[in-house]
Amino acid sequence: MSRTGTTVEIRDLIYLSEEGAPLRRLDVHRPAADRPVGPSVLLWHGIGPDEKDVLAPLAREIASHGLPVLVPDWRSDAPDGGRSHLMASLRYVRDQAVEFGGDGGRVVLAGWSAGAGAAMGLALGPGATEGVRVIAAVGVAGRYDLPARSTGTAPLADLDSTEAGAGAGAGAVPVTLVHGAADSVLSSSHSREFGAALRTKGWPVTSLEPTSDHAGVIMTEYDPARGLCVPSTSEHVLRAGRETAAAIVSAARTA
Repeated sequence: MSRTGTTVEIRDLIYLSEEGAPLRRLDVHRPAADRPVGPSVLLWHGIGPDEKDVLAPLAREIASHGLPVLVPDWRSDAPDGGRSHLMASLRYVRDQAVEFGGDGGRVVLAGWSAGAGAAMGLALGPGATEGVRVIAAVGVAGRYDLPARSTGTAPLADLDSTEAGAGAGAGAVPVTLVHGAADSVLSSSHSREFGAALRTKGWPVTSLEPTSDHAGVIMTEYDPARGLCVPSTSEHVLRAGRETAAAIVSAARTA
């Protein structure tokens, strides 16, 4: 466990143990001060296998605003595309979040890149959320016309279903879409298209386009030598990441 002035980080907790398979682990970032139990944030990384560390800067920033954030490893190269890992992390939040000052029954489901599609896939079909009440969903730099790792179907296509298409009249969860305007990995047009489709169906949507790229919206920059995103100290990157964190915090507090 490590501590900063405002947050505590608990690393490598086991959330899934499968016979013959490597243990799946998660990190918890929570406020350092004791607070009443409030919503929890479950934050999913992108397509790179077991890359929870990539989201540590963003998770710390969210936790500094008073919310516990759980960030699991998951593997997109698993036989099921990572679905069992994602769902197991949701069950862990349901059962264990109270230990970290969170409410396991009220969860903000958020994800970056491939994790964004996974989060939105479940948000459109709340019956698949393992008994967890998802109070808000946040997609960061995502693409929504491809099968979500959590459901196997594309969120855009799911909007045509009776349940998802019912929109606000069926108590749809608020959706926030954050996408860097300078994203050259996944164009921000994906989030704009998805947001427009949600609004057409009556879903409450908030959209944000920071002046940043795919990595910058999570307070990182891509390191080609290491082949992954690493924490950044650039002020414009930190500013963009703070915008993302503020959007997630706002989604939690207004849902």
